[in-house]
Amino acid sequence: MSTERLVAAAPAGRRASRRVLPGFGLTLGYTLFYLGIIVLIPLSALIFKSFALSGEQFWRAISAPRVLASYRLTFGASFLAALVNLVFGLLIAWVLVRYRFPGKKIVDALVDLPFALPTAVAGISLTALLAGNGWVGQILEPMGIVLAFRPAGIVIALIFIGLPFVVRTVQPVLEDAEKELEEAATCLGATRWQTFTRVILPTITPALLTGFALAFARAVGEYGSVIFIAGNMPMVSEITPLIIIGKLEQYDYAGATAVALVMLVISFALLLLINALQAWQRRHAGAPA
Repeated sequence: MSTERLVAAAPAGRRASRRVLPGFGLTLGYTLFYLGIIVLIPLSALIFKSFALSGEQFWRAISAPRVLASYRLTFGASFLAALVNLVFGLLIAWVLVRYRFPGKKIVDALVDLPFALPTAVAGISLTALLAGNGWVGQILEPMGIVLAFRPAGIVIALIFIGLPFVVRTVQPVLEDAEKELEEAATCLGATRWQTFTRVILPTITPALLTGFALAFARAVGEYGSVIFIAGNMPMVSEITPLIIIGKLEQYDYAGATAVALVMLVISFALLLLINALQAWQRRHAGAPA
């Protein structure tokens, strides 16, 4: 075959290989259209609505003392809850994957309970449990430990709704992990801790970061389960979504969108940082980013 025929055949082969799965243009267009309708247009409306405020009005809306206190509480409690879920979610996923015990399927199903349970029901249940006259609250409050209607109660509610994200993200990665590598490390004299930190942990770190990001994002926007147990005391236990709801009830739509825009920017920046850490970890481990 001549050189010209080889050159002419190569693009044809590439075109044929691209058409092994037909409909790329149609599905890509539908995907972009769907994301535009569901995600981009609402977010654009949020941004454009905040333009109704002047620079001074915008700054006054997002820097009020109550708003700043709600930012600290919302993002701080969400971060702390995601960290707790990172540890205990890994522990639960490890138990479900590596061990057999009676009632394992029941425990596995209970992990998904926060997904199916209405958030308002979760908030009422936690309030009834942790309040001063609840099963747990009546034991802890005489010792000076108050959980309900305090920031601690908010953290507990966010832990409850965020736990499944970490477990369900890490669990399949642990199931697919090669146990031969662990056996080889043991044969070479590695301790259990060395095997975990140097063999298992690098493999599941991207999944852990993903679960952390999902749990954090879910906690930042949580409203239903928190509103009952928070107490909603200004400067103490008032979350940012409640600030937004309050402004909407007062018909201050521009102020509500300004506060929501700040939450959007901070959340996006944090998720972008987590994704960057994931990509760095994958490159460091030699896996494709």
